[in-house]
Amino acid sequence: MKPIFWHSLIITLTLVLSPTVLRAAPTATESDSVTEPVTETISDAEIDPEESEKSEESEESEESEESEESEESEDLEESEESEESEGNSEDPDEMSQSEEDEIEAELRREILIEADRLYVTGDYLAAEALYRQVKPPFAGDELPDEFNDRQDPIYDPELLAPAGQVYWREGNAGIEQNLETRIFIPLELLVEKYPEFIPGHLLLAQVLEEYERLEEAVEVLDRATTFYPEQTDLLRAQIDVLVKSRQYLEASIAARQFALLHPEHPEAEEFATSASANYDKFRSYLKKLITGNAIANVITGAVSVALTGNPLGALSAVETLMLLAQGESGLGDRIANSAQDQLEMVEDEEIVAYINDLGQKLAEVSGRDDFEYEFYVVLDPNLNAFALPGGKVFVNAGAIYHTESEAELAGLLTHELAHAILSHGFQMVTHGNLIESMTRFVPFGGTIGNLLTLDYSRDMEQQADLLGTRMLAAADYAADGLHNLMVTLNEQYDQNSPMIKALSTHPPTPERIAYLESLIIRGGYNRYAYEGVERHQQVRQRVSELLEEGKADDEDEDILEIETEESENPEPETDRDEAEE
Repeated sequence: MKPIFWHSLIITLTLVLSPTVLRAAPTATESDSVTEPVTETISDAEIDPEESEKSEESEESEESEESEESEESEDLEESEESEESEGNSEDPDEMSQSEEDEIEAELRREILIEADRLYVTGDYLAAEALYRQVKPPFAGDELPDEFNDRQDPIYDPELLAPAGQVYWREGNAGIEQNLETRIFIPLELLVEKYPEFIPGHLLLAQVLEEYERLEEAVEVLDRATTFYPEQTDLLRAQIDVLVKSRQYLEASIAARQFALLHPEHPEAEEFATSASANYDKFRSYLKKLITGNAIANVITGAVSVALTGNPLGALSAVETLMLLAQGESGLGDRIANSAQDQLEMVEDEEIVAYINDLGQKLAEVSGRDDFEYEFYVVLDPNLNAFALPGGKVFVNAGAIYHTESEAELAGLLTHELAHAILSHGFQMVTHGNLIESMTRFVPFGGTIGNLLTLDYSRDMEQQADLLGTRMLAAADYAADGLHNLMVTLNEQYDQNSPMIKALSTHPPTPERIAYLESLIIRGGYNRYAYEGVERHQQVRQRVSELLEEGKADDEDEDILEIETEESENPEPETDRDEAEE
């Protein structure tokens, strides 16, 4: 306690004990020492009672104030000590939990590193035993309900429900009588109510084609092949209608996707040949369009500039056709070069070599050797990656930092590679989805943002998951790499967090996680293969240092900007004086 407290305590005790001393009879040994002061005190009081009272009141007042001050001081000290005690009692618990989590994570890494060592040496059973220690089993092997609801395909009309058989008979009767209303109404109901009946889709598409309604025929077969992608009768009909409607690139992509997604199918080679033939038709058709329509488009565009003031309108159509004529690789090269100019790239040799080695290993099992695959690292802390047409892949540094193993990072890369391999981005260009952003970006400059966040359809995402998982397993990585990354993100981050929004085109939803689990189980892919933890953690540490350096540089730049602004715009003297007053 502070000295003031002891001083106040002594004074208080003196006041309390003084009346007692006056009233108490002195003992024989105390009489000589006590009587004299007491008598003196009484004598003083008798001489000037008023003054004595004032003096006593003054002393009591001072002592009371000192006592209150000491109590306040005591209370403040006790409060501070209590707060410190509470703070100290919480910190150890928090640190303890944090340490436990880190110890658990480190233990998991050590087990995986040992399992990787065993796997590389060929001791697969021992490696699998260790992998199983740290990998929880899947929640189940069932697909989401919408997949379970799909019936097995049928071809025999006798297997249809009674209502379905009626629709089938009525549609055929309408064709014989050449009655349009009697044809389309029952056949449309048939494919809607009984999509598993494959001949229904084929017949409806055929009559739509005969009535020169090619666009509707394409829609019917596109929907049918989405439900039953392995039915080659539907695929052949779809390719045939696409060719007749001069959608050669679409026909080529449909054939190539089947060949890539079903490499073991006996007709895979036939569709690969069809893909090449139709792609050649596409390039030839584009050259004719450019030659025949370039002048007309420029003239029309000039009128558009005069009316709207938009200089891009004059060249957008022709420029887009020329870009498409360059093919996927040419288009990807052009965009990739501009992307490198606009984005801050990582130049660290160790990090760049790591991504390139991993990417090239995955590209070898892609099924397409007509691309020149290139991999780049962007200095961005967000977890994301994107692939341009032609196999140009950009990976954020954050994708390395936020993944735990090489297999997880490879899972993300194979998914993005699959989009390029299946020509999804190029396909979107032909649909016009990216033409506006293309003409802004090439050759006039502008933002690359729209090209980096392609809004792939749900079917495209599922195709990329399927091919990506197959590539991951073929490259001898754990087939659940992407799945494990999605599970971690789903558990650790809210759906509104920046981390999840960065993956907005393919978010880690429970439905998607269940779909990935089903792909792995039904495909028989190995979850207990190489994870690649040790090297990944080394590179991850380097990336962490690089991102911290970048963060510090950004903070320094912000401070410099503030200081520059203050020096350029000094506070007026009058305002400063007023502020001081």
